[in-house]
Amino acid sequence: MAGARRRYRYVGPADVRAAVADSAQGRPIRSQADLDSYLAAVDPRDRDEPLTYVIDCDGTLRLSPRRSEHVACVGGGAVLGAGEIDFAADRDDWLVTEVSNLSTGYCPDLTSWAAVADGLDRAGIAHPDGFTAAVVFRRCLDCGQRNVVRDDDYTCAICDAELPEDVEPRLTAQPSTDQSSPVTSARRGPSARTSPAKTSAGPPG
Repeated sequence: MAGARRRYRYVGPADVRAAVADSAQGRPIRSQADLDSYLAAVDPRDRDEPLTYVIDCDGTLRLSPRRSEHVACVGGGAVLGAGEIDFAADRDDWLVTEVSNLSTGYCPDLTSWAAVADGLDRAGIAHPDGFTAAVVFRRCLDCGQRNVVRDDDYTCAICDAELPEDVEPRLTAQPSTDQSSPVTSARRGPSARTSPAKTSAGPPG
């Protein structure tokens, strides 16, 4: 049940949420027909890369173009899951080919997959057994910076402090008001706004 799932509230910059306060929410996808209609109407340029998705607190999948903020996609509230997703046609239906939890505004942990899978199942969309690109987020207990952990290097990219390996304290913090402090990749990795498996520009929060 969606109500039993862990909810993730927005932890990104406050000015980003304010800037998108009047933006339209992502399209709710409750069936293959909804997905087909959405993909037929989307700008072809937005089909060249994965889409932004959230699972809202009702358990519904919502989609927006990749350049969209996750916080706008869900209307500013909490989520059960968030990241990037891509689809491919399979005969008369669509199926998920790629899906991640890459959302620097919500930093959902790997357990959010259960809610993502439920949302896709409810819409009748076939999907992998887990995230095809799984992202680990940690907030540094010393400087407060949010990090993307890469190659099992639990070292803060800002202050070199050791990051916690088994807890995610960033979820209890208030949304950041530091305009110049995006999520960074632990140690010397590329920016957290890049895809976990690529070096091209990644999604907004």
